[in-house]
Amino acid sequence: MSPETQQLLSALDSRLGAGGLLAGPEVDQRYRDDPDGMLGALPEAVLRPRDTEGVAAALAACNDLGQPIVVQGGRTSLAGAARVQPGEVVLSLERMTGLAVPDRQAASIVAEAGATLQAVQEAADGAGLMFGVDIGARGSATIGGNVATNAGGIRVLRYGMYRAQVLGLEAVLADGSVLTSLKGLPKDNSGYDLSQLFIGTEGTLGVVTRAALRLHPKPASEVNAFCALSSLDAAIALLGLLRQKLGPLLSAYEVNFAPLYDLMVASMAMPAPLPAGSPVYVLAEIQGNEPERDGERFAEVLMQAVEDGVIDDVVVSQSPREFRALWDVREDANRVLFSIKGLIGVDISIPLARMGTFLEEADAAIHAIDPGADIYVFGHLGDGNLHYQVLTVDPAAAYDIVYRGVAAAGGGVSAEHGIGLDKKKWLHLVRSDAEIATMRRLKAALDPRNILNRGRVFDLGPSALPR
Repeated sequence: MSPETQQLLSALDSRLGAGGLLAGPEVDQRYRDDPDGMLGALPEAVLRPRDTEGVAAALAACNDLGQPIVVQGGRTSLAGAARVQPGEVVLSLERMTGLAVPDRQAASIVAEAGATLQAVQEAADGAGLMFGVDIGARGSATIGGNVATNAGGIRVLRYGMYRAQVLGLEAVLADGSVLTSLKGLPKDNSGYDLSQLFIGTEGTLGVVTRAALRLHPKPASEVNAFCALSSLDAAIALLGLLRQKLGPLLSAYEVNFAPLYDLMVASMAMPAPLPAGSPVYVLAEIQGNEPERDGERFAEVLMQAVEDGVIDDVVVSQSPREFRALWDVREDANRVLFSIKGLIGVDISIPLARMGTFLEEADAAIHAIDPGADIYVFGHLGDGNLHYQVLTVDPAAAYDIVYRGVAAAGGGVSAEHGIGLDKKKWLHLVRSDAEIATMRRLKAALDPRNILNRGRVFDLGPSALPR
């Protein structure tokens, strides 16, 4: 163990309590795990505070020593943000799992950073409310990580990104200073809204320890439909029709392009809702408060789309069991894709008006350099977020093609997973020099010793640090 690590442990020995410090052989291999299979370094030490005061003590000690740290929550990051780099110690928030009792009148809940998304969902449900964000990793992804990456998921179309769910935050700066804004006021323009600084900045400006989250009325009705369509244009037309006819009832709109669904059907443990073979499949969902009318309105619009030739085939859920089964089909895409070794995946956002051109050009360019490449695309079409997966002999070329195509289309190289370590070389394609320079100035101002998630999002050269 290095002298620097020993000094850090001595400084924190009495501050983090029993189980708060792990070092040497006590450090489990899980802290170097990464969901994309790229193992990080095994850290010399893991700091595991139980509360905000412990986080503040840990950061203050690291800052005094110039010790770089990487913040970890559920370790579900798909951009390498939580992957340990040599010389870093881990600040794990896994013991900070507290949840306050939901406030029904204010429709809000305060959650500690290590609480899982699923725990928040279940607490909201128990209070007769719902939380507006849902993602596949709900059982392991944590609130702190969700805030840090501005998570989105399947219902952004109705409820917005994570930023829209945050009423206030508690965060600790690199020097141990604690900022608290957990009043949960819908309107509060008393100076700068500092909470916004920490949403989507991937732990580079401060460590979120608690969040006041907005809750919503629990829908009295939920209905979904699985549709087969002839093209992306038809899927976009159906989205427009549903928005026009149903307005805020429409809560999710998911897309699955061939040949992914065909591959899924071949290995499904459940009966397929529709036969394979169509170019595009869509899962649309409504949530409403008039059970006697909502499903009927939804069915009428879908039947109109069938009569107009927009939809080729459709199945509509008739019970909670069927509703869940259709969502299980959507989530089965992850099972299939995670089983393909060597598959690369990107999380991108594309304007709907340019999505068709992007998909055609990227497909042609990838197959020009690798005729045998397999491409699988699915995602949240309602907000323009695609998950684009490629199995190819030339991953570097595929990444370059996709990200440059995204930039040409006016899109984003990360829709909801963040930049982390893995995407920072592409950030300049979609952010101007002035924007990146401003990001660096914020980082240098709030973390002058550059200890927080160093090297994530962008590199901070010596010239950017205060003298």
